[in-house]
Amino acid sequence: MIAKITGGKDTANLIRYLYDTKKKGHTDPHLVASWDGFAPDPGRTNDVDATKRALVADLDLHVKQAERLGRAPEKHVWHCSIRATKTDRHLSDDEWADIARRIVAATGIAPTGDPDGCRWVAVRHSPDHIHIAATMIRADLRTARHWNDYLTADRELATIEEEYGLFQVIRGDRTAAKRPARAEQEKAKRAGQARTAREHLRTTVRTAVAVATSTEEFLHLLEHTDGILVDIKHFPSGDVRGYTVALEGDVNAAQEPIWYSGSGLSPDLSLPKIRKRLDATEPQQSARRVNPWHQATAAAERIPHHLDGDDDAAAQAHLAAFGEALDALPLLAPQAIRPQLHQAAEAFERATRSRIQAEHQHARALRSAVRAMVREPAPKDGALLAMLLDAAILVVIAARRWHQRRHHDQQVTAAHQALIHLQAAYEQTATAPLTALAQRRPPQQMVERHTLLIRQAMPAHAEQVVEGPAFDALTAALATAEKAGHDPKQLLQQATDERALNDARSPARVVTWRVERLSTRPVPSDRARVARMRSAARRQGTSVSPAAVAPASQPQPPQAHRR
Repeated sequence: MIAKITGGKDTANLIRYLYDTKKKGHTDPHLVASWDGFAPDPGRTNDVDATKRALVADLDLHVKQAERLGRAPEKHVWHCSIRATKTDRHLSDDEWADIARRIVAATGIAPTGDPDGCRWVAVRHSPDHIHIAATMIRADLRTARHWNDYLTADRELATIEEEYGLFQVIRGDRTAAKRPARAEQEKAKRAGQARTAREHLRTTVRTAVAVATSTEEFLHLLEHTDGILVDIKHFPSGDVRGYTVALEGDVNAAQEPIWYSGSGLSPDLSLPKIRKRLDATEPQQSARRVNPWHQATAAAERIPHHLDGDDDAAAQAHLAAFGEALDALPLLAPQAIRPQLHQAAEAFERATRSRIQAEHQHARALRSAVRAMVREPAPKDGALLAMLLDAAILVVIAARRWHQRRHHDQQVTAAHQALIHLQAAYEQTATAPLTALAQRRPPQQMVERHTLLIRQAMPAHAEQVVEGPAFDALTAALATAEKAGHDPKQLLQQATDERALNDARSPARVVTWRVERLSTRPVPSDRARVARMRSAARRQGTSVSPAAVAPASQPQPPQAHRR
C-alpha cells in the first residue's frame, strides 16, 4: 500500500472532488469511516448537495471557532490517499475503515483514545483506494501535531500489509535521488529525449566526481563539459559555497535555463558531501610502477570482506567508492558494452546510499586506483576489463546481501538490477580473452599436477573448477605463472576465497583472473617465501621443514652433496 499526503485550505473543494462521479474511476463514492461514526454521507442520500454542505460544516466546526480567535492556520486541510497494489485482493468497507482509523491514529490526526482529536472522514470512491479528509484543528482548538506524517503512515501501512496478507511494498529510507516530476518526463518525451534533464545532469555530475581528484578539478571538469552550464556560488570571503548546473536548451517559459542544485540531483551530490569524498582520494605515490587496473581489481576483491565485517561506516564508504568506479567504467570500456555499464552504474547508484554515514577514508585505495585508470589509455586487451568486472560482480552480490541484512529494500532491488547488467557486460568481455588463454593449455602431465594442487587448495569447489569451461584457461594461467618463477600452489592458495567462490557463477573463472593478476607481481625472493610460509605455519600451529622452503622453481639438491 502506498500513501500520499498533501495539504490544502479549502475543505469544500476537497469534498466536492471526492464525491464527483464524473471523474474517471469515481464509482459509488461513500463514507467508510469518520471521526465519530455519525458524519453525514453525501453518497448515501437523496439530497447530495445539501449533505455535502452539512459534511463540510461539520468538518470545519473547530476551524471556524479557531478563526474567530485568530488561531487557525491558512492551510487547515489534511488529505491522505491510500492505494492498494493491483495484485491485492479487494478489501471490504470494514477493512478500509480499520485502515483509515489506524492511519489517523498513527499520524497524530486523531490519536487513539483522544477525545479532542481532529475531525476526519474516509471516502471510498474506487475499489482499490480510499481518501482521508481531515481538518487539522482539534476540539481544544490546538493545531494537530502530525510531524513526519508520511513516515509514520508508511510504517503503519507496512504493518497493515503484513497483517492483512497484502503485497509488501518495497520501501525506502529517504536517501534516494529525487525522481523526475511528471512534467519533466513529458517535456523530455516531447523533445524526443530518453532521459529528463535532471537524470542527464545527475549522470554527468556523478561521472565528474568519479574521475576528479579535488573539488577544484571537479568544478573544472563540469565547466568544460559540452552542453552543461555551471553556476558556482561563493561566500563573501570568496570561498566556494556550492554549485548549480543546467542543461543547454532546457529552459522555462521565460526562456531562462532551469538550474538544479547538487543536492537537488541526488543527496550525495551537494558540494560539502562531494568534498568529503574527494578529500579521501590520495594520489599515486608508489615508486614502483603498478598497473592501476590490477590495483582497482585487488581493492574491489577486498570489498566483500569489508561488507562481512562489523564496521558499517567503513562498509558504506566502500559501497560509495565502488559506485564511483562503476560511474567511471563506461569511459574506459569498448563501445559495445557501454550501454550495459551505464545501466549498471545508474542502477547501483541507489545502492551506494543509506542512512549509515560513511567514513570515506576507508576506501582510499579503490578511489586512488580508479583515478589512475582514467588517466591512462584504455587497454586494448579485454582481459583487464574482464578481470575487474569479475570482481565487480562479486561486490554487487555482497552489497545486495549487506543491504538485505539491514532491510534496505530499495537498495537490494537496485543491486539486483545492477548485477544483471554487469553479468551481461562481463559475458561479452570475458569470452575472447578466456578463449585465447585456453588455447595455451599446457601438456597433460602439467595439467594433472595442477589438478592435484587445485583439489588441495579448494576441495569444496574443486569439481566445479575442474569440470568448468574455464578450466583450460586456468591451467594455462598457472603454467605461465610457474614459468615466470611463481609457485602455483601458493598462487592458488592466495586466489582461493571461499565466500567469493560460493557466490561465483564460475569458480574457475574467478580463480583464473586472480591467478592472472597475482602472477604479474614480482616473483617473491627466497627470504620472502620463507617468511610467508613460516607465518602461515605459525597460524596453523605446524612447523616448516628446510626442504619445504627451498625455491619453488628449482629442484632440491641431493642429500649426499650437502655438507
